[in-house]
Amino acid sequence: MFDQSNYECRVEWGKRGAREAAERGDITIIVDVLSFSSTVVSAVYHNALIYPYPPNLDGKAYAKNISAEYILGRNEAAVLGKATLSPISFNEKHATKKFVLSSLNGAFCTWIASKVPALLIGSLLNASSVATYVNQIKTASNANITVIPCGEVWNDARENEDVLRPSIEDYLGAGAILAELEGTKSPEAEICIGAFLHSKHKIKEFIWECGSGRELRFKDFEDDVKHCSQLNSYNVVPVLQDGCFQDALKIEKG
Repeated sequence: MFDQSNYECRVEWGKRGAREAAERGDITIIVDVLSFSSTVVSAVYHNALIYPYPPNLDGKAYAKNISAEYILGRNEAAVLGKATLSPISFNEKHATKKFVLSSLNGAFCTWIASKVPALLIGSLLNASSVATYVNQIKTASNANITVIPCGEVWNDARENEDVLRPSIEDYLGAGAILAELEGTKSPEAEICIGAFLHSKHKIKEFIWECGSGRELRFKDFEDDVKHCSQLNSYNVVPVLQDGCFQDALKIEKG
């Protein structure tokens, strides 16, 4: 198979990439900037407990089983004043509370790759923090690393068309992380890094104007786009343990 196996740091897209990373046993970083990853990072920063769950299964039943709140869609939850897939909906009042979070992309990729040695969430918000932490565990475990930009799903795909829509915000988020990872990098990873470095000075503008950004703005979630396009705002590293994302840096401190 022609892949990136000769290199320590790789980049793979979407669910297929998540499956291949899991089969290889790589340290895996899920990147879904708008908005799963940014929401998990923001929620964990506020000490919420996030349980990812794929949208094709009964998340409400799962939430009830673990005594957690099932996160509703942005619009529905906003009316009720609850936490949502919107990252700015989380604050200090959500500390220590359990939430089940489903999404078509990030949560699904997380579910597929959940058995890897270490599964982490990366975004622009915590790119440096997650890269620094992964460098440490890579040294200790000697495992390779795969960064997964999740992309979006075409909602009007026709028969025999791919449903994955590669999205620049996830590619740039992956590049921001890869740029600080140690180890040999595949050509795919090097090109991803190059895209980030070339775009770094205009990253907020690019995400504001990209397809995913315009989609959220059209739905009146301009503040989400602004929040998610901030680079290295949080020193937090969500890691999956026992089905739940918690901050690896706080776990280390005990």
